Amino acid sequence: MAQKILIVGGVGGGATVAAQIRRNNQDAVIMLFEKGEYVAFSNCGMPYYLGGTVQDRDQILFSTEKFAEKYSVNVRTKAEVTAIQRNEKTVTYMADGQENTENYDKLILSPGATAIMPPIPGLNKARTFSLHTIPDMDKIAKYMQEQQPKTAAIVGGGFIGLEMLENLYEQGITCTLIDRSEQVMNPVDGDMAALVHSYIKEKNINLVLHDGLKKFTNDGRTLHLESGKTVEADLTIMAVGIKPHTHLASNADLSIGETGAIKVNHFMQTEDPSIYALGDAVETTDEITGAAKMIALAWPAHRQAFIIASHLNNEHIPYQGTIGSSILRLFDMTIGATGANRNSLTANGMSFKETTIETLSNASYFPSADKLWIKVLFNAKNGQIYGGQVVGYAGADKRLAILSTAIKGKLTVFDLQALELAYAPPYSSPKDPVNILGYKAASMLKT
Repeated sequence: MAQKILIVGGVGGGATVAAQIRRNNQDAVIMLFEKGEYVAFSNCGMPYYLGGTVQDRDQILFSTEKFAEKYSVNVRTKAEVTAIQRNEKTVTYMADGQENTENYDKLILSPGATAIMPPIPGLNKARTFSLHTIPDMDKIAKYMQEQQPKTAAIVGGGFIGLEMLENLYEQGITCTLIDRSEQVMNPVDGDMAALVHSYIKEKNINLVLHDGLKKFTNDGRTLHLESGKTVEADLTIMAVGIKPHTHLASNADLSIGETGAIKVNHFMQTEDPSIYALGDAVETTDEITGAAKMIALAWPAHRQAFIIASHLNNEHIPYQGTIGSSILRLFDMTIGATGANRNSLTANGMSFKETTIETLSNASYFPSADKLWIKVLFNAKNGQIYGGQVVGYAGADKRLAILSTAIKGKLTVFDLQALELAYAPPYSSPKDPVNILGYKAASMLKT
């Protein structure tokens, strides 16, 4: 008899695992429940649609009908799974105002997360938005078209905050960026973030750090900060993080980990072997420190989908944890991090050294040569690479990719010296910046 697989939630996790299962198994009965209207879309593309880089809204959407037909998946949108009956192997869901049940052989949870909207006094939802879903995006687009805001405040200096900063600024909107912490982009260390701070200020953007939002007044147009400062904004974007959806798992007595996300094993199974989980709502392991980690990035969700689909196909490929490789474009600047940063290594009691180089992306005489800062953090005894960070312009992304690969391969800073990387003046120098970084780091282990 064909195996019946229910998937709760779409987008990067649920839609991807459905497609992967179908590639492995043409006979399985696959049903996907999505409480929203859209099953597959690019979260990462939404700021660029709002900024006009992506012109066509449909470019970041995958038609539900086409998805269902292509992968032979029974897709039920606007259908919210409300309970799991583990003993009976059934789920309860609401659709069209009616309660229904469906049985399963295997259940996959991809509930995702929700953008945090703190209960700030005076918040006016008509001009204050988060960005996590297509309806969120549509609300912002409608407001911008109708109200033509001249000023904007972005609260939160992470990925969404900085991407929205770029896309609003590029439309001629005067922007203020506010963050409670001492830096933007927490995956990088403070010294690397300082380069980003300087760059933001060069754009005449008002950057307010180490200051939180206390309240709104003036119908949500005036933001009062904890320091006593005020900021005027026609539009406010709240980008202060996300919270995983775990209530369905928790109510089914599935374990929630120390990070507040769903606990899974190396095959993405919960404590109930018939129930898997993946994506933004799961807790995995930091591959460098061994600590529990919740990470909301696209690559882990896609890899976890492959792990689950393989396991259902009797291929036991373990998920090895995450090194958290991430990258961001901010105007012309690239900011990226992979592996552990200084705070993570210190918090986990790991002995390490670090060094940074300031160099050029390629041959200095070539017109495209531009500034590049690269940092490596490594084992204080044997030089194994724990983390890498980049800030710069041309070629920053490929240096981050090299460091990410080096971490995954458990290479040392001595290995960075020996990497034979492709060279031509438009692309690099005879000794690539990664080689130079390796030589500098290795010299610190000889003294």
